[in-house]
Amino acid sequence: MQITRTHFLKISGSLAGASFVKPDQASSAAQPSPVAENAKGCLVDTTLCVGCRKCEEACNQRHGLPQPGESFEEMTVLENERRMDETSYTVVNKYYPKNIGTLTWRTRPTFVKFQCMHCNDPSCVSACIVGALTKQPNGSVIYDAAKCIGCRYCMVACPFQVPAYEYHNALTPEVRKCTFCFNYIKDGGLPACAQVCPREVITFGNRSELLRLARWKIKNNPGKYVDHIYGEHEVGGTSWLYLASEPFETVGFPKLGTKAPPRLTESIQHGLFQYFAAPVILYAVLGGIMGVTGYLKGAKEDLKSDTEAKGDPQ
Repeated sequence: MQITRTHFLKISGSLAGASFVKPDQASSAAQPSPVAENAKGCLVDTTLCVGCRKCEEACNQRHGLPQPGESFEEMTVLENERRMDETSYTVVNKYYPKNIGTLTWRTRPTFVKFQCMHCNDPSCVSACIVGALTKQPNGSVIYDAAKCIGCRYCMVACPFQVPAYEYHNALTPEVRKCTFCFNYIKDGGLPACAQVCPREVITFGNRSELLRLARWKIKNNPGKYVDHIYGEHEVGGTSWLYLASEPFETVGFPKLGTKAPPRLTESIQHGLFQYFAAPVILYAVLGGIMGVTGYLKGAKEDLKSDTEAKGDPQ
């Protein structure tokens, strides 16, 4: 059968049509799991913290981490802002009062404990291409070293710059971060830091109840706290919640939006592919068009050869 230009366009159109899907079919990507009503969390009241570093020591002992170069009783380390690394899942930093506009805040420094925030919709989980990081129903974000390929996308994706990498371990490096003491809280235990804190800075419980407690504290202690629960809405919400007497951007917290980063990137992807099937189908379309083009070219050359053969006197 002779394939004309019209036939070619019909074939191309049919192949291209196969790549289109309905919008509701295209948006079938996995949606974030809603936070379970009984998901756990911690409320940190920074107005109570005195920077004793007992939480750091308890975390170090429970997880069998290397001993630091300086004792946990050494307070001079608080003079420099620190961040978590592969040997320290949590750190306490000290922030001195600052003048914000016309407001002069307290003379007492603010001590803030930092660790993985265990986001409700974690960027690290979304970024991990092998599923080495997962969000658990109890609120924990846990890591499976057996699945990790060391791409470190989680480190890039985390808005709090939490995951650390064992660069010193050449053979079997792992990503390291706070585990929310997953194996303990799933059996009814407490995170080591919450259990040891002598000032009861850290309250462990259901996230929903902690939010109610935080609102109660703000309402019944006018002037003591800024009217903001950090982690309630930031990046879609986090398992760790904070109260402070100073604006959070002055005590080490990044100013973040309320939408989880995975939802931002997902919306871009859906916008690009809303009416298209998976890229593999698009490749099939291109392959089909190339195949038809090759067929036409071959048919044209065969026709030319036949014509020349008939016109060649023997």
